[in-house]
Amino acid sequence: MLNRRRFLGNLAGASLAAGLSYVPHLSAAHHGADSNLKITSVEAYPVNLWNRPAIGAVPDFKSDFDPGRWRYTGPFAQLTSSIIVVIKTNQGITGFGMGAGGKVSCEIIQGHLRNLLIGTNPLNIELLWDQMYTSSSFYGRRGVFVMALSGVDNALWDIFGKHADQPVYRLLGGTTKDRIPVYQTGGPETIQNGLDLGIRHFKIVVRDGLFEGEAGKQKTVDMVKSTREFVGPEVSIMLECIARWNDVEYTIDMARRLAPYNLYWIEEPLSPDNILGYERLVREIDTTRIANGEHEYTRFGFAELIRHNAADVLQPDVCWSGGVTSLRKIGAMAAAHGLEFTPHRGGSLYGLPLCLSSSQCKWAESFGTTDNGTDLMDAMSATFEKGYYLPSDKPGFGTELTEKLVKEHAIA
Repeated sequence: MLNRRRFLGNLAGASLAAGLSYVPHLSAAHHGADSNLKITSVEAYPVNLWNRPAIGAVPDFKSDFDPGRWRYTGPFAQLTSSIIVVIKTNQGITGFGMGAGGKVSCEIIQGHLRNLLIGTNPLNIELLWDQMYTSSSFYGRRGVFVMALSGVDNALWDIFGKHADQPVYRLLGGTTKDRIPVYQTGGPETIQNGLDLGIRHFKIVVRDGLFEGEAGKQKTVDMVKSTREFVGPEVSIMLECIARWNDVEYTIDMARRLAPYNLYWIEEPLSPDNILGYERLVREIDTTRIANGEHEYTRFGFAELIRHNAADVLQPDVCWSGGVTSLRKIGAMAAAHGLEFTPHRGGSLYGLPLCLSSSQCKWAESFGTTDNGTDLMDAMSATFEKGYYLPSDKPGFGTELTEKLVKEHAIA
């Protein structure tokens, strides 16, 4: 027999699968102690995920025109800027949420978002998301604010799962697969290690781009050619361009040159703001897919990508693009338009529920499995087995995070 919390969790999953805004309804269905659940504290910590210095030395640029100046991302972007949000309740349930934006993001949470959270019912996730997002309209909407919001939202979903005694993927309607293939991101030198682990899908990071001209183009072609020869015809290869190609004609030419090597996708070759450029790439390149959205924000940004046909594969990051509340809607949009939905870093325990619950997602990006990560990263990494990530039945996201572990890896 299902206990009461598990029954309510199943109701929530069914409502979500039907596309309903279920969280306020679920809260209203609770009685007694459940309706009295309140947030008592909200803290946020910038953290280090790798066994190396969290923030590297300031680059020694060679001139005002050094290409490295355009590629210097600083300490407030990507996984280098990861944060953990810790939300406590009056019933002893603690939620842990991964976000990003480093110290700037933590300032936003502690100086702004916390004031909208203390004393509220954490189960009203949709309500709280809308209030936080709307309150940022005059300075937020994208970038580091949404990274901060993501960490908070994920912590609320962790509380929801723990309160319902359900893993988050069940609250999203259950899983569409019993395991999901992993694709590994890294340089060509990492592929053998991945093959040894049973991984058969690889995304290779491109090092050369527009600044390197024709010589850079040839280096990339040679790298892809040698990779295909090494792994054979059955292994998937994708390219991560980190916006370094940054020119439509350059990208179209590269897609033509790389066509013989059967790339599954070319990812983010242009600036995230060049929506019309991506629209043209999708329209004119028919030898591979165009993946986009790793640096787009909320359903509003993805609505524009879809409206312009600016991606074949949508890649929101659950820790950057608005949290689970945001990504479940983006996933529904992808399904409605027949697009692939492949969350960035989907192999983290925060991204995996979205990958598992979406029929549009065919694989999950590696997180922790092949990284030189700290035990903090390990605590947020999914169970890996012979090239696959497996669901967890633990409540919430199923992380092994503790407040002590978070503080041990916090960046001063």
